Amino acid sequence: MQTVSNLDLWVKGVHQRMDYGLLRLFSLAMALAATGLVMWDPTLFAQAIGGFGPIISPALIWSTCTAMVFGVGFVPRHWYWQVFFTPYVAMPVLTWILWLRLFS
Repeated sequence: MQTVSNLDLWVKGVHQRMDYGLLRLFSLAMALAATGLVMWDPTLFAQAIGGFGPIISPALIWSTCTAMVFGVGFVPRHWYWQVFFTPYVAMPVLTWILWLRLFS
């Protein structure tokens, strides 16, 4: 029998605050837009955001994957994966990267 820890309940409670359909749709749209822009012309995307460096490349991949996970409604089972795939950090990072691409 598995016991539920206080940390697990706290993480689930924090993430339930963002569990809104419109926010999920916005997250999914941002992830699909980022994926589409990278796939369409990677060199143009790289030039617009200042290059694919050792910081921005993993941040782009992680935030896009996290936005997809959140956008489709998948909730990881364990609390540590919920913390790793948190939309609280991923959505601002992805917004910043898309802002760099679209308005720079």
